[in-house]
Amino acid sequence: MSAEYDAIVVGLGAMGSAAAYQLAARGLRVLGLDAHGPGHTLGSSHGESRIIRMAYMEHPDYVPLLRRAYELWQEVESQAGVELLRQTGGLFVGPLEGHVVGGSLRSARQHDLSYELLDGAEVRRRYPALHPGPDDVALFEATAGVLFPERCIEAHLRLATEHGAAMRHHEPVRSWEATSGGVAVLTDGARYVANRVVFTAGAWIGKLLADLRLSLKPERQTVWWLHPRERSELFDPARFPIYIWEVSADRSFYGFPHLEWPGVKVGRHHSGEYGDPDTISREVVAADELAVRAFVRRHIPALDGDVASAVVCLYTNTPDEHFLVDRHPEHPSVIYASACSGHGFKFASVIGEVVADLVTTGSATPAADFLRAERLAGARG
Repeated sequence: MSAEYDAIVVGLGAMGSAAAYQLAARGLRVLGLDAHGPGHTLGSSHGESRIIRMAYMEHPDYVPLLRRAYELWQEVESQAGVELLRQTGGLFVGPLEGHVVGGSLRSARQHDLSYELLDGAEVRRRYPALHPGPDDVALFEATAGVLFPERCIEAHLRLATEHGAAMRHHEPVRSWEATSGGVAVLTDGARYVANRVVFTAGAWIGKLLADLRLSLKPERQTVWWLHPRERSELFDPARFPIYIWEVSADRSFYGFPHLEWPGVKVGRHHSGEYGDPDTISREVVAADELAVRAFVRRHIPALDGDVASAVVCLYTNTPDEHFLVDRHPEHPSVIYASACSGHGFKFASVIGEVVADLVTTGSATPAADFLRAERLAGARG
């Protein structure tokens, strides 16, 4: 069995669903393949909510991409007829010279973004549930907020299908090969041929592109929904922002207001537990709770109630924790976008556009050039 397409997208999570939509909307014959079912919980794109923000602590170079990401999320939201993005405001808390506050300030100042710098007393006055430490300050960004990941992916997949894309779930890719006219992708049931192939397979991309030796490290993360111990109204979206909180140089936490699922979501950014995405434990155990519980008891004591639920998700980390968006150096028909190091979902809309540009024109916005793999040439595995 064989089929011919203009583009095959392998992996239909955050980045892949957006790429499939962008390609199909341009009139290309698109096939999407995923090893798992729609909306599965084995990767990096589940769990009710993701943070979106503009004053980007990771590096100012992300800000132009974020401006476009906001625009595209709003366009997709309008086309899909469902809420995908909710602006709640965002607090980025920690020492003034730390990574979270200092990095956010750097991006805000370089790109002339609107923000407020608050001392601990003002944070507590505005948001009584939060208890900053004596050395904590916070950058407040009014445009920050929440993306709903399950809805975002469903919307991209639905719109891609409406534009004619074929989606095949539960069909893992076993191998691929460059051909004289493009790329052939092999699954258990078929050999598909396309002019271009896009790999957006998250934690599995290192296996699919093993020849590139990308030095990627999948990381097990646990995320928690806790019932407030008291004054649950303090966590309503109108009264409680998203936040990222640096408690030490190597430990940060993040959280959300109460949205729709029972409980209030909170997690630690980077657990340090690395492994194979096919064998890593998906079971939440008591030890996973310790760091989050200690953070909550110190800084958000009103949230120190019973566990409503918890899930495991995956980060896929590059050595420098910046994304990879590039084409295969030996096979230009192969494009990949993945390894987002735990901060990529908000960019899915614009990465989908970047990928579609690479497929259709061979080049994309220079704003994405810093994400190319050549910067990691000395760090290959």
